[in-house]
Amino acid sequence: MGRVVTPLATGLRAGITPDAVTAAGTVGVVAGALALWATGHFLAGTAVITLFVLTDVLDGTMARTLGTTSRFGAWLDSTCDRAADAAVFGSLAWWFAHGGDDSLGQALALVVLVTSSLVSYAKARAQGLGFSCDVGIAERTERLVVVLAAGFALGFGAPGTVMVVALAVLAALTLITVGQRAREVRRQATLLGP
Repeated sequence: MGRVVTPLATGLRAGITPDAVTAAGTVGVVAGALALWATGHFLAGTAVITLFVLTDVLDGTMARTLGTTSRFGAWLDSTCDRAADAAVFGSLAWWFAHGGDDSLGQALALVVLVTSSLVSYAKARAQGLGFSCDVGIAERTERLVVVLAAGFALGFGAPGTVMVVALAVLAALTLITVGQRAREVRRQATLLGP
């Protein structure tokens, strides 16, 4: 992956900042999710979302290549990731409520939307308190791979149950991840004392 991303990141350096790439990637994911997935255009939507999700790798590589990594850039990247994830799972909830006509799918999309945010919040809050929290089986990359694979399947004509199953798996995995992170922070807090 680095063989592809690093030259691309180096080529984009002229006049484009990593923060601009972060923002553009987020706008692309949000637009693809809300304009395409929410209306049931899964093949085009998944292609657009996947393309713009890849900028998440590109912006960090650009910042490291340029030597412009910053705390603001890290904050912007994390914040934009939450916005993009909300659009992805929110658009699925919308589609299930309207075109997909599946209340279980709608509920699962909302559960994953909330638990995905909890996974990220648990890590950020732990780090803010001085703990490390790099544990869990369903980080952002894993969540996106599962939901985008299901999106491609829907785009190629698979039934909506494919997405329902993917969301059920993600709901379970994200809940487990929140638990894993809580246990890890508790372990560290116990070792350090009050």
